[in-house]
Amino acid sequence: MSPQTAGATIALPAGAIGGHAGDKPVSGPAVAPEVRLLLAHASLLHDTIDELAGHGVEAARNALIELTRGVVHHYVDDTEPTLAPALATAARELADQWLTHPELTPGLLARQLHVSIRTLNRAFAGTGESVAAYIRRRRLEEARRALAAGRPVSEVAARWQFADSSHFIRSFRRRYNQTPAQYARDR
Repeated sequence: MSPQTAGATIALPAGAIGGHAGDKPVSGPAVAPEVRLLLAHASLLHDTIDELAGHGVEAARNALIELTRGVVHHYVDDTEPTLAPALATAARELADQWLTHPELTPGLLARQLHVSIRTLNRAFAGTGESVAAYIRRRRLEEARRALAAGRPVSEVAARWQFADSSHFIRSFRRRYNQTPAQYARDR
């Protein structure tokens, strides 16, 4: 690995993942869709393993194996229901990295993760908010932080990809029950 990078090792029996050609480890860029899903699931599993009951541990293990197969064989089975939490996590992480990107949409996230928009929407169905609502909420949260730091409303609206200041003001008021100027003044 290169300096200033992090790595993870997942060891599973070759029979569980269908093996691979050769005896050398499989490695690749963390930005590959199948690797993003695997890392998101591993992170989610790490955070929740102590809270899982026996059947939850088994389902998490099965999803981990399926995701590892995806990395080894360079595919993602987007119809596998146990992958939905990992897919939603990977999409949220990617969206958070691209919040200022002017073309950030559910379609862009789906393309980057090599799944259909329908699959991505199904993955988000269990989270209680749509992909588009997640993007909008996160942009408003970041805009709120910028306003608290003293940034002008028009600058904040442009940075966080609102069509114009009036659209930003309406969205902000709907979410926080006050205008951006009121929020900034109260801080």
